[in-house]
Order: sequence, then structure tokens, then C-alpha cells
Amino acid sequence: MIFDLHVHTTFSDGLFTPEEVVNLAIKTGIDGIAITDHDTILGIESAVQYSKEVGNITVIPGIELGCIYEDEEVHILGYFIDYKGENIKKTTKKLIENRVVRGIKMIGKINNLGMELSLHEVKALSKKDYIGRPHIARAMIKRGYISDVREGFDKFLNRGMPAYVEKDTLKLEEAMDLIHGSNGIAILAHPGILKNKDIIYHCIKKGIDGLEVIHSKHKEDDVAFLIEISKKYGLIMTGGSDCHGHKIDGNYLLGNYYININNIPIMKGRI
Repeated sequence: MIFDLHVHTTFSDGLFTPEEVVNLAIKTGIDGIAITDHDTILGIESAVQYSKEVGNITVIPGIELGCIYEDEEVHILGYFIDYKGENIKKTTKKLIENRVVRGIKMIGKINNLGMELSLHEVKALSKKDYIGRPHIARAMIKRGYISDVREGFDKFLNRGMPAYVEKDTLKLEEAMDLIHGSNGIAILAHPGILKNKDIIYHCIKKGIDGLEVIHSKHKEDDVAFLIEISKKYGLIMTGGSDCHGHKIDGNYLLGNYYININNIPIMKGRI
């Protein structure tokens, strides 16, 4: 029961549609994936329905909610959420609207830096009016202002850079409450890359259900550290690639970072 529990689609900042993500997962030979788009649930239904049509793959409905805590980005993953519930639909709709407002402000800052970029160009690279920093970076690449997405983030779009705008997010407690209120399981995403590791303990205190131990950006020391914490506090240990559709060293990340669901009884039971 091998699952990659961290996958993005075109409904946030991924390059593949939900159907393409499912097909790629089948090719890798894994048993299932979780669709965890940023702040949106809109790609889940397509992936779930398509997985039923093609068979041989399970799709877990999920989400990745972005928060700011102590001046650091903290992401909370939600699994097995009731994505048809009114509260999560209403809240995520507002979050997407906030992202559009933020995107417009960032585009304005880029223009003020002497580069020409329009909202139309950015929206052409996104879906369902979702605007993320990767979409802005890709539009900048098409204009020839940068060579790749990483350069765009490092020079313009990361916190502290000239085109950055802080996003209006949920508080950590609100993100966890939204997931739990949607009958979901709340997991702290890629905690190994947090600069302030005290945030992990804060999330534990506030009721996080588990930690994403396996992640494409985690080093061996990170994994060992997170396993130790998880065992100490009785937390669920999950894992995933955080695949956005880019090739790394010639390969897609999807399916290369995973967890055995059989080792997580609460998740196996829900499947």
C-alpha cells in the first residue's frame, strides 16, 4: 500500500491536470496518491472520479493550507477531508480570492521594477482564477526576464525580495480547525525545512495529528529527527514527494517519496 501523499495539480501551481497526475501515478506503480493543492479543493473531484474509471489507483482527498507563524511560512496538510462540505468550500473560495488580490499586487510591483507583465499573461498559465507565485514566475520566463522559476523566487518573489507581497492566510489554529471540522487529519507539511523548529512543538501543542516525515527536501538527519519526535508524541508519520510536475535530474518526483499506508492504521481504515 505505497502512497505518495503530497501531490499538486493545475488547480494550484502544478503542471499536470488531475487526470494526468493519476496517469503518472499509475505508471510509477504506486497504489495511491493524495491531491493536496494549495488552499483549494477544486481539483479533487476530477482526480477521484478519473481514478474510479481507470482503476488500480486510490486518490485521497486532501489540501495544503498555507499559514504564517512568527514570520515564517508554515503549511498544514489535510487528508480525507469532506471536500463537499459548505464550510471548506466557503473558506477556500475566500483564500483563492485573497491569492488573486495578492497576485495583482505582485504584478504591480514587477511593473514598477521596469518589467512589463499583465494579469492576463499570468492567468493564462493558471486555472480557475488561481494565482500563485510560480505562475508569475512562469510568465516572467516567457517574457525573458528570468531563466527559471527558482531565479524568479530568489530575485523577486521570495519574502524580502522586491516583488513580494505577504498573503492573507489562515492562522495555524484556524487551518487545523478547518481540517478537523471537515473530518480530516491534519499533518504539518515538510517540517524539516522550517528554520524555526520550535514551530513543530507549537503545532503539536495546538493539536496537529502528525508530521510529514518523508519529503523530497528532507535530508536523512531531518527524517531521523522527525521520526524521533513523532514517536515521542505519538504522532502519525506521513510522506510524499510534493510533486508539482517538474523534472528533477530527468525524473518526476511523484512516486519517489512515499509512505506505506499499512503502517498508518487510521489512514488504512479510512481507505
